[in-house]
Amino acid sequence: MKIIIAGAGRVGTSVAEALVSEANDITVIDTDGVRVAELQNRFDLRGLVGNAALPSILQAGGAADADMLIAVTAYDETNLVACKIAADLFNTPMRIARVRNTELQQHPNLIGESGFRATQVIFPEQTVTDYLLKLVDFPEALQVLEFADVRASLIAVRAFAGGPLVSHPIKELRRHIPNVDTRIVALFRGDASVRVDGDTLIQPDDEVFFLAA
Repeated sequence: MKIIIAGAGRVGTSVAEALVSEANDITVIDTDGVRVAELQNRFDLRGLVGNAALPSILQAGGAADADMLIAVTAYDETNLVACKIAADLFNTPMRIARVRNTELQQHPNLIGESGFRATQVIFPEQTVTDYLLKLVDFPEALQVLEFADVRASLIAVRAFAGGPLVSHPIKELRRHIPNVDTRIVALFRGDASVRVDGDTLIQPDDEVFFLAA
């Protein structure tokens, strides 16, 4: 995919690093030339110094044939205007904006297709709050992620000595929790991933990832 990332701060850098590793065509735009140069030196991507809220800068960044714009600068206004320009002038299909001002959550028409035309808006503060609430609901969980409008959850837990599944093969899972629609999809031991099949034995301190309804 051809992706434009507006913003070379911590979030933009992390996103660029993740997407470059998947062999995407990445262009990073930022007003800070030093940051842009550092990213170009670290990763196989193109850097552009400028304001992503200007049509000329987005055009120079390749918006005319980009598949996605990810606007994560430090300024909500820049992120939203960049989405609007990408949609109206360049027909960029996917436009993601990070917005810190939570008041805008109460006015989705301002940021959606009828407003600034962001196809997806990320409110970081609300995201953190929601994540912490999930961990409160599952106090023993290391992580809780939800998918498909909360129809499925990925829950990570740490196995403990004496637990019902420890030292038993995964295929015995149904015997221990017969009424729960779940399966183990990943297992980490130390820093290494362990292959998961019916005969895999869970050991104390393993991180076990369950996909559950």
